Amino acid sequence: MKRIFDIAVAFAALVILAPVLLLVGCLVHLKLGSPFLFEQMRPGRDGRPFRMLKFRTMLDATDAQGRPLPDQERLTSFGRLLRSSSLDELPELWNVLNGDMSLVGPRPLLMDYLPLYSPEQARRHELRPGITGWAQVNGRNALSWDEKFALDAWYVDNRSFGLDVKILCMTIAKVLRRDGISAAGEATMTPFEGQKTT
Repeated sequence: MKRIFDIAVAFAALVILAPVLLLVGCLVHLKLGSPFLFEQMRPGRDGRPFRMLKFRTMLDATDAQGRPLPDQERLTSFGRLLRSSSLDELPELWNVLNGDMSLVGPRPLLMDYLPLYSPEQARRHELRPGITGWAQVNGRNALSWDEKFALDAWYVDNRSFGLDVKILCMTIAKVLRRDGISAAGEATMTPFEGQKTT
């Protein structure tokens, strides 16, 4: 039922939002250059990699050695607008239609994080990753990594169709209020470095 719901909603959203996707793509091309899509390998269900799609929100600015500048320096006011409105996430609807993602599930993080997870944290990969999820509607990037992973694990154990509908409704409210977009003092979220040992 979840997969059928994902396909139906993703397909309908892509059709209805086609003009918005086209407009945002053109604006990204004009303001940030080509390519207008950001593609990155992310771990999906069972940690299998897939190519996640988003609209670009950062410039390709580098330092004298050719290394990318920090996110804060590459993220423009236009990019911040895309992120705060979640318009940058719209291309992920194609990932949902393709079966790499779900509408609701733990957010796909970086491939580099895979060996850093504890067994409990790694349970987030028992499901398809989502465009939105229980952690996103309960704090998003304002949460600590431990809080975020605990919410992901809770969702894995308590997932249901009714909960997914609730999360989607809460997501709309969160996007309108633009809550939890960034961690304090960060453009997005501080990198995950694994469990701290004492």
